[in-house]
Amino acid sequence: MWKVLLLLLGASLFSPAAFAAAGQLDLTSANVGIAAIIIFTVAYILVMGEEKLHMRKSKPVLLAAGLIWIMIGFVYMQNDLPGVAEEAFRHNLLEFAELMLFLLVAMTYINAMEERRLFDSLRAWMIKKGFTYKQLFWLSGFLAFFISPVADNLTTALLMCAVVMKVADGDKKFISVSCISIVIAANAGGAFSPFGDITTLMVWQAGMVEFQEFFVLFIPSLLNYLVPAVIMSFFIEDRKPTAIYEEVELKRGALRITALFLLTITTAVACHMWLHLPPVLGMMMGLGYLQFFGYFLRMTLPGSLARKRAMAERAGDMARLERLGGVVPFDVFNRVQRAEWDTLLFFYGIVIAVGGLGFMGYLSLLSNTLYLDMSPTFANVALGLMSALIDNIPVMFAVLSMHPDMSHGQWLLITLTAGTGGSLLSIGSAAGVALMGQARGYYTFASHLKWTPVIALGYIVSILAHMWLNEGLFTVFNH
Repeated sequence: MWKVLLLLLGASLFSPAAFAAAGQLDLTSANVGIAAIIIFTVAYILVMGEEKLHMRKSKPVLLAAGLIWIMIGFVYMQNDLPGVAEEAFRHNLLEFAELMLFLLVAMTYINAMEERRLFDSLRAWMIKKGFTYKQLFWLSGFLAFFISPVADNLTTALLMCAVVMKVADGDKKFISVSCISIVIAANAGGAFSPFGDITTLMVWQAGMVEFQEFFVLFIPSLLNYLVPAVIMSFFIEDRKPTAIYEEVELKRGALRITALFLLTITTAVACHMWLHLPPVLGMMMGLGYLQFFGYFLRMTLPGSLARKRAMAERAGDMARLERLGGVVPFDVFNRVQRAEWDTLLFFYGIVIAVGGLGFMGYLSLLSNTLYLDMSPTFANVALGLMSALIDNIPVMFAVLSMHPDMSHGQWLLITLTAGTGGSLLSIGSAAGVALMGQARGYYTFASHLKWTPVIALGYIVSILAHMWLNEGLFTVFNH
């Protein structure tokens, strides 16, 4: 009996009579399209419940992406159009591959700088200076805002959260408010740089906004952070914490790796701006810089250790001698291995699944509803609010797949709103989700929700500032 039911279900989902005989098929009103929407929705509900379910977010979207394209492939085979579906899938895969390799290099550099103790050194410096709570609140926020355009918002938020937790040492109220400020600052800082967030990188690589044009979002992004931060600062006590200072010694090559990362970014930008080649070419070349430098570090390690041992022996520093005995050679591939593979696989699942829904016709339908029946401004602000509940990656990929005819000002607006809208809720951005895990018990969904009205005020002010300061860009269109 169940076999008969399955055959009937398959016939209703994949019946060739339901679709056009040639070209790309509109599956939005077909059962197969509805099934794809249900599969994607269930997968995304599981993603949103990552914290409660303790299940990595990549698992459900990888499965959903596969099922959606299998259904598409079956339908197109039934209609004798296998090449059309294959070409569409390869196009989506190429888009993902470019972004994935770009992100992989960036993550490798960040992990290399972390392994060389660059971030630990920054944290130790902040503790040593003996800042008050109010000073630490502002310093952590501003550092998050200015580091995230280069180091990405997730890494920056984790770094600043570690500093705050080390310094505050159990002060629940201060840690909670500081974490909220850090999430807002990291997301806002990531919105005015192609390297600050995956969504800005997607917009840049798609050619919708040039590299230098992102920087017109600096003041709107700064206001997005400052408005809630100023209000929250009135609730911070102006007293000094009792923190224990630890001495951190940078590992050899830390600053040179940072310089190589900046050179890599420069190479990627130059390839895109002057040679009109994909930025990923410059980033992969930058991975070569790091590999050659890693080779140099390994080859010169014995001589460096011998010099340091001799100096430590002359000074009678036994602790330093013990540390030198535990030194291991730098290995680039260990840094690659430590990349956020769950994030990269989640990104694959989202790009492929949303690409499949777009191929079925849903994104054209959504584009007409949002950008033709409503104004682009309303659509972009609404999608930004939506990113508080839904990760901004699928939101931005959907917009790029729709490819609405918008001005530069509107493309920058969706970049700003998708990047900062996630700050409204703790689950709205990777930075917020990560900090809920890192500062468990201090920073929670409920503690963030209490400040949502204040964060929303910053969101509104940043949008108005962009529309006023960059008014001229709202008449410039991509062609």
